[in-house]
Amino acid sequence: MGLRAHVLGFRAPTVFAIALLASACTSPIPRPEPAFDPGAYKVGAPDQLIVTILPDPIVTETVIVRPDGRITIQLIGEVEAGGRTPDQIAAEIEERIGRYKRGARATVAVGRAESSAVTVLGEVRSPGRFALTKTTRVTEALGFMGGPTNFASIGNIRVIRTSTSGTEVRPVDFAAIRRGDLTTNVALEGGDIIWVPPTLLARIGYVIQQILFPFQPLIGVAQSTAGTMIAP
Repeated sequence: MGLRAHVLGFRAPTVFAIALLASACTSPIPRPEPAFDPGAYKVGAPDQLIVTILPDPIVTETVIVRPDGRITIQLIGEVEAGGRTPDQIAAEIEERIGRYKRGARATVAVGRAESSAVTVLGEVRSPGRFALTKTTRVTEALGFMGGPTNFASIGNIRVIRTSTSGTEVRPVDFAAIRRGDLTTNVALEGGDIIWVPPTLLARIGYVIQQILFPFQPLIGVAQSTAGTMIAP
């Protein structure tokens, strides 16, 4: 009887661990990219900007914002970019280059938004980073990453923010947000980290998974390598 109870007691965590493994192997849900709002995004180093000046001959330059917040454009030299929107930068370029090119029109597009990114870690379907190209709140950021998984402890989500004054950890009351209280649904800033922890049961399952399948990551790497070697 004691042995049977022990076997039955071990069966549930084992099944749970297998379920966790199966969940980890499923393809992530495609996530929507946050819409870019040139009127709200503030450029900073080391963003990549694509500057186009019309009319013919069309001039196109790809520049990186330097640590001092400036870029260099042909004919006019240095332009202040840090802390300004693409439209504001384009307006200055257009005004200054008009002295050399009649009817000049300038546009500035962000090729890569590297200065303002948010990292989402833990129990979300597609953990990673995304550029903060517009005003974005916690729930939107989670949506960009496919949303919390079934193993997420949504009552313990945290926003970790580091500034010159130190590191601040802000709790996110997801239950209150669902009720319409958006107090903790804060607007994110560049450099923020959103941590979505697993539930206690999920943590136990992950430990059991490591015990039962200690070589699973190595097997995955070996299969990937073998497939590469066999491919023509």
